[in-house]
Amino acid sequence: MDEHERFEAGMKIRREVLGDAHVDAAIAKRNAFSDAFQELITRYAWGEVWTRPGLPRQTRSLITVAMLVALNREEELRLHLRAAIRNGATHEEIRETLLQSAIYCGVPAANSAFRIAHEIFSEKT
Repeated sequence: MDEHERFEAGMKIRREVLGDAHVDAAIAKRNAFSDAFQELITRYAWGEVWTRPGLPRQTRSLITVAMLVALNREEELRLHLRAAIRNGATHEEIRETLLQSAIYCGVPAANSAFRIAHEIFSEKT
């Protein structure tokens, strides 16, 4: 796959996982400073890693949720909790991921993640 094909594949997956509204908003915010970063994450995060056949999207989503708990990245956690649901993860699977995160990432981080997940689960979709 060349760089253009990787970008196109990444954009397709990015839209499927995060939703058109989020991707459109991110694209609308692009500027000369951030353009290279948007290209990078679309080509490599979405076009290289998320397109790989080794793990189903639901599993990739749950792993991403756990890593975002570990890194205490609340804004990205919100985004990827919605993505996990979009990718078929159940509330129970997300709960188990957050419980596992409590052990390996710390109770305060998991406490925040549980609060955020409850907010996301309560949203009207």
